[in-house]
Amino acid sequence: MSFYDIWSAVFIATIAGFILVFTALVGARLLGPFARERGKGVSYECGMLPIGRNWAQVHVRYYIFAIMFLIFDVETIFIFPWAVTFIGANAYVFWYMFVFIAVLSIGLVYAWRRGVLEWK
Repeated sequence: MSFYDIWSAVFIATIAGFILVFTALVGARLLGPFARERGKGVSYECGMLPIGRNWAQVHVRYYIFAIMFLIFDVETIFIFPWAVTFIGANAYVFWYMFVFIAVLSIGLVYAWRRGVLEWK
């Protein structure tokens, strides 16, 4: 097998993806309405007109929860293919995943002990 036999599907899919995205952007630009009016610049929230300032400070706790979600989401992304191929793998693969989960668990315990997970 040559390099092109292995990666040709990836190259074709990448080119097709770029073409589809480019045509979607050009089509939206050509076919979309472009009426300039004041109402288009107003934030829309559930049919109610915004009253007051449009800037609000977000507490850091939201960001911490989002980061923790991403950490465990990435863990799930890594564990699923590992679990699918686990039967045919060597023993050291198990220990690599064990260390990976241990590091994430230590981070979770640290966050829990620091009180990051408490919603006040």
